[in-house]
Amino acid sequence: MLLQTTTEVKRILSSLVNPTTFFVSPRTIHHQYQSRYHSIASTVQSTLPLDYASLLQFCMNQRAIEPGRQLHAHLCLTGLGYDTKLATKLVNLYSVCGSLSNAHRLFDRIPKSNLFLWNVLIRGYAWNGPYEVAISLYYNIIDYGLVPDNFTFPFVLKACSALSAIDVGRDIHEHAIRTGWEMDVFVGAALIDMYAKCGCVGDSRQVFDKIHVRDVVLWNSMLAAYSQNGCAEECLSLCGEMALAGVRPTVATLVIAISSTANIAALPQGRELHGFSWRHGFEIQDNVKTALVDMYAKSGSVKVARNLFERLTEKRIVSWNAIIAGYAMHGHTYGALDLFKQMIQEAWPDHITFVGVLSACRHGRLLGEGRSYFESMIRDYRIEPTVQHYTCMVDLLGHCGRLDEAYNLIMQMRVVPDSGVWGALLNACKIHGNVELGELALERLIELEPDDAGNYVILSNIYAQAGKWEGVAKLRKLMTDSGLKKSIACSWIEVKNKVHAFLSGDTSHPLSDEIYAELKRVGGLMAEAGYVPNTAPVFHDVDDDEKTRMVCSHSERLAIAFGLISTPPGTKLLITKNLRVCEDCHVAIKFISKITQREITIRDVNRYHHIKDGVCSCGDYW
Repeated sequence: MLLQTTTEVKRILSSLVNPTTFFVSPRTIHHQYQSRYHSIASTVQSTLPLDYASLLQFCMNQRAIEPGRQLHAHLCLTGLGYDTKLATKLVNLYSVCGSLSNAHRLFDRIPKSNLFLWNVLIRGYAWNGPYEVAISLYYNIIDYGLVPDNFTFPFVLKACSALSAIDVGRDIHEHAIRTGWEMDVFVGAALIDMYAKCGCVGDSRQVFDKIHVRDVVLWNSMLAAYSQNGCAEECLSLCGEMALAGVRPTVATLVIAISSTANIAALPQGRELHGFSWRHGFEIQDNVKTALVDMYAKSGSVKVARNLFERLTEKRIVSWNAIIAGYAMHGHTYGALDLFKQMIQEAWPDHITFVGVLSACRHGRLLGEGRSYFESMIRDYRIEPTVQHYTCMVDLLGHCGRLDEAYNLIMQMRVVPDSGVWGALLNACKIHGNVELGELALERLIELEPDDAGNYVILSNIYAQAGKWEGVAKLRKLMTDSGLKKSIACSWIEVKNKVHAFLSGDTSHPLSDEIYAELKRVGGLMAEAGYVPNTAPVFHDVDDDEKTRMVCSHSERLAIAFGLISTPPGTKLLITKNLRVCEDCHVAIKFISKITQREITIRDVNRYHHIKDGVCSCGDYW
């Protein structure tokens, strides 16, 4: 007979032995507890064989490992400790509860002919690690002559994803093809995720395209693969295909899609998704609201983001992190810090929280506060600094002129400094004209990312500022010999629900003549107001007039000129750029803002610049 009620389950569990040791022989346990439990053991053994399975299932569902251990000892007392069916359930219980050492020891003592038993243990290691053990168990299955199924493959592929073990993953993919499981939606989703986590999103799409019968989980897996690898446009395009296929989206679908619009500041698509979520009842979900908070903040609408944040039913840590980071990105330093002070009254901060807080201090040039929060993170919250935290601190110290202190911090880092850390130091050297430390930073950057021409350009500018023209020529030759070229700058603006993109010196737009005429008109007014072009960032060996022309036709200026001729006076302009706004364009846009009486917002790769009446929210600090 099967147990019927939770009360009955608890009653039986409470009567079981509470042992101090496990995995001893049934005979030892029997003698130890014979006088006290003889009648219970004989009754349960003779009349309630199915109740053991129910009890174990109950313990597993409740993640109740202590009662499960008591039951395990009782099974040993009754002589059923190594019954294959019950032992498999025990292995499952220990795995689910994270007690993998106990699970594995019991696994080693029972027959291995049951594939479910193998799957249970592989799942435990795939969830909790060490992930290598899950992969080793998978190959042991094959050695035992068993054929993996559509549960085995997802579990072991999850372990491959955690290790970024692409070669092992490809080998297991071949096994899935040979055993006929590649077309299964669960296996397919796991393969898509594994390739995506290893940075092979093209392979993910190949797996997706082969599976013709797709459920929403498979669609979501492919959407997540694009989103995780920075392929936001492909993600949004696939959302359209999903809609045409008649597949109803889930909360996960919307969260992934909204996050993709946030990553490219695609406000029109984000608004469409917001409207869709509202019409179909998804907006009540806090996960969707949090994604919308992040999207609006990253797309320049921080007030809308804050409004949505305040309407959250439950403010979880991810929600606080999204709004704090949004405020920091927009230069609302004190707003971000006030939010953090509110948050710690309701939630425990994590490492992402402090990235947002330190970014706010960095953007606000609050050196004392930044140091204090960095130290508090380690001392009060026991959070080990990651490379992102160190990058914020190096950038903050560097911008404040504490270059030696920034370098010493890098030398004391508990993690290996990456290109972001050395790039922050190199940029600080440019601001303060430190040639020697700039050369050292570039050496490290060349080791980490030898094909990034932007680093060479920054050091070239440092040389130029210091009048070291031999250094400029040397770097130019080094770039030429290495075949390196600067990244192509691109800026875009949305006008009347259409996005217009511009490259530096672009003449391909249908209104190109009108755009350049507007640049010339505004340029004349800027010159009268005292603007003088800064041609230092130009890395080409051309005369001064040509350098001036090149600077004045940077992509963000073309986008602004188009906005000026395409919108009514007083309309706010939002420009997005794929690279950092150069110093000269930053100065020029402040002039344009004042002359045209426009509020102009620039979102570059680092942050938002809200420019109004000739003043930028960044305080000329970025």
